[in-house]
Amino acid sequence: MEKHRCGWCLGDDLYEAYHDYEWGVPVKDDNTLFEFLILESFQAGLSWITILRKRENFRKAFDNFDYKKIAVYDQNKIDVLLKDSGIVRNKLKIHATVTNAQAFMEIQREFGTFSDYIWGFVNGKPIKNAFKNYTEAPANTALSDAISKDLKKRGFKFVGSTVVYAHMQATGMVNDHETQCFRYHEV
Repeated sequence: MEKHRCGWCLGDDLYEAYHDYEWGVPVKDDNTLFEFLILESFQAGLSWITILRKRENFRKAFDNFDYKKIAVYDQNKIDVLLKDSGIVRNKLKIHATVTNAQAFMEIQREFGTFSDYIWGFVNGKPIKNAFKNYTEAPANTALSDAISKDLKKRGFKFVGSTVVYAHMQATGMVNDHETQCFRYHEV
């Protein structure tokens, strides 16, 4: 018997695997939270499948999303990244990644972990929505607006409310699996 999945991932093996094993699973690890934050920021204006297909290239190009290394990237490293056809070569987004790594570590210094900071917005527990169809899920919410505003105040770039809400979905802060999806009750 075929499992019911959310409609947005159907028909692509990579998308379905991402949906089945990662999307919506609560993430509390700072390294993974940073990776998703950076990937979501690069996704702004593009489709998620485009970023997903380039994910391994991003990992190689950005030192496996090691924010401590990224925070000290110099212009030479940025120039190398701008020539890397395996990633999205957007100058503003690449510079933002360096800035975001620095801001990420500032949050860690203030809160102990980025996880404590970001999950504090939902009191440490995922918000479980009940959408029958993925198209009912919002692109942003009042909460993602508030998180976006706070991140920007702390120096982050490319973290608009829609990017933040996508990050919340990806990292399980909200469960937006369709109610009939086999993952809805599992995450």
